[in-house]
Amino acid sequence: MSHDPTTTERPPVREMDADGSHDAGFFFIGANHHTAPLELREKLALTEKKIPAFQARLAAISGLREVVVLNTCNRVEIYGFAETPAAAARIEEDFCAFQDFPEHVFRDIRQHATGRNAIQHLLEVASGLNSQMLGETEILGQVKDAYADAQARRTTGPVLNRIFQKAFQYAKHVRTNTAITAGQVSIASVAVDLAQKIFGGLDRSRILLVGAGEISKKTAKAFQSRGAGALTVSSRTLERAMALARDLGATALPFEHVAAHLSDYDIVVCSTAAPGAVITRADADAAMRKRRSQPLFFIDLALPRDVEPSVAGIENVFIYNLDDLARIAEKNRAAREGEVARAREILREKSALLWTQISANA
Repeated sequence: MSHDPTTTERPPVREMDADGSHDAGFFFIGANHHTAPLELREKLALTEKKIPAFQARLAAISGLREVVVLNTCNRVEIYGFAETPAAAARIEEDFCAFQDFPEHVFRDIRQHATGRNAIQHLLEVASGLNSQMLGETEILGQVKDAYADAQARRTTGPVLNRIFQKAFQYAKHVRTNTAITAGQVSIASVAVDLAQKIFGGLDRSRILLVGAGEISKKTAKAFQSRGAGALTVSSRTLERAMALARDLGATALPFEHVAAHLSDYDIVVCSTAAPGAVITRADADAAMRKRRSQPLFFIDLALPRDVEPSVAGIENVFIYNLDDLARIAEKNRAAREGEVARAREILREKSALLWTQISANA
């Protein structure tokens, strides 16, 4: 039995400039949760193994002087400084070819901006204004990591260095001088609330974490804060699973044993970086035959998704993915809309000033 989350209308795809043309100078192009549904974002997402190859491909584009690639579970965005419109346009073509993604489909879901509008977008991203979970703090760290990676690859220069460093400064300013983070709800806390609705108290629930990264750790701690005790960690790297298990006071399970022991757990949190599903329909069917009438709750925080979508068709199985959890959390956004408007106005002033400075020195 699958859930029936409240649907929300996605905002229309928008070109942030007067037209959709590619201009020289500072720009960004990409797709995110505002324009692309989950099933398309997972096809666009760059895996850890593919990012170096894509970076090398970008480095070969003539006229592309500087570039930063931001790749998260909700967005793939490329920020750059180009000498010619052709160089900026080439990125879109190369990205689609690299990901084997139809260009005409990408054009329907992309966002693109240049100059001040591109700066404004980056500032809103870094500040958490553009996130699925309004005001979330993780995105600033992800932007910093993307910039640090570009620096290490020597693909940044005077323009992107100044823009990104100022973006970090302005993001901190907005968080300090507005209340956009007040009462924020995290993906982890929403997931735990749903689990409590399904199982009641969590003290007797058995929870499996598939993946041993930061997302698993935060979700596990959210469960523990609500009284959950029986946690197990599994990862494709057993050492990582054991390290997180020690930190949580949990147990570790070898990754190859997950399918065989799936029936032992009530709640399964998936957040691996695998290129495809790690929990199949056959795995879940076999588990539910052993669980009989006991429900099984999957929280799929991975992109691409870790749980095959067809699993939702099994009786007494509940699956919530990133988009589902974000829709639920959206109900808390209304109380902060006034702060969002105030934060955007601050960033508009900052982006105008920064663009004036960049234009004078470019």
